[in-house]
Amino acid sequence: MATKMQASFASNPDHARGRRLVEEEMSFRTCFQRDRDRIIHASAFRRLKHKTQVFVEHEGDYYRTRLTHSIEVAQVARTISGALGLNAELTEAVALAHDLGHPPFGHTGEDALAELMAPYGGFDHNAQAIKIVTDLERHYADFDGLNLTWECLEGIAKHNGPVLGDLPYALAEYDAQHDLELATHASAEAQVAALSDDIAYNNHDMHDGLRAGLFTDDDVAQLPMVGAAYAEVDVKYPGLDLHKRRHEALRRVFGVMVSDVITTSRDLLAESGVNSVDDVRHLGRSVIQFSPGLWADLQVIRKFLFTQMYRAPSVMEKRAEVTLVIHDLFPLFLNEPAQLPGEWQAELAGADKTAIARRVSDYISGMTDRFALQEHLRIFASD
Repeated sequence: MATKMQASFASNPDHARGRRLVEEEMSFRTCFQRDRDRIIHASAFRRLKHKTQVFVEHEGDYYRTRLTHSIEVAQVARTISGALGLNAELTEAVALAHDLGHPPFGHTGEDALAELMAPYGGFDHNAQAIKIVTDLERHYADFDGLNLTWECLEGIAKHNGPVLGDLPYALAEYDAQHDLELATHASAEAQVAALSDDIAYNNHDMHDGLRAGLFTDDDVAQLPMVGAAYAEVDVKYPGLDLHKRRHEALRRVFGVMVSDVITTSRDLLAESGVNSVDDVRHLGRSVIQFSPGLWADLQVIRKFLFTQMYRAPSVMEKRAEVTLVIHDLFPLFLNEPAQLPGEWQAELAGADKTAIARRVSDYISGMTDRFALQEHLRIFASD
């Protein structure tokens, strides 16, 4: 069942490559809609509500979590996808799934797990997302994982571009069984999801940093794009309440980024001459991009956020605390796998150190911030 008429280079559900385990498709939902719905109903998706971006889960109810971030990314992605004539359901599915593999404590948790897993095949959140949707979600009678379409798996694995060189074990293992063509670009839909991620986090990290008092409105007003947005709001709404002024300015920044991607990508798609989704994959460059000028502005904003937010003293202090949590839990479970919950021990009979480490990594990466802190307290409080 095809959706509304789309561009020739869009992913067409009627011509999808299918699922690894063949299923009868439904008459009232396309295969990409079913992918999206399965992701939304996944346990890993629900756990995103207690996994954080920058701030640890208990630090405040207003800060973004991985769940609210994923919803924001999906909203942006649908808008861009629709404007470009792409398949909105596939775009949304990839957007909603793109952070499923993140461990607790945001990028801090990923850095810690990557270091600990270096001797055992590495850790990467995109690779872990593939493992979740192909194996670790175990609810269906006919298969483990979600049995997503090839197009959706491709988008999760390589929405940021071709995956080359040494692969994290979780991705290498699956790709060996089901070739995701990692050396090529992903569909335009997956590329939209990637840039929508950039748009969402650059915007909401400014908002969250302002709320946390890590910098001021005057500070961000010195940034390209942002200063013009504040100035526009001040002209239109003189004397506006601080919080409304901030919201109005940042929503304008948001709009500028979205409009830029749509305009730039529309031109790139036309110039490239692509006529099919395979043309997009083999073009050798991304067709979904920011304009050079806006990309340069984003680098300035990212540098500001890195120094003023991601490396702020209060954030670094918390990073050190939660890194210790991961560094305590991992070797404990690695050396004493009997401390894992029963269902996580079931596959470890006779396993070597690498297999145990990978199982421990799966277990810890699935934890929420809250659960990781609780487990650490339970196990180490008496030490």
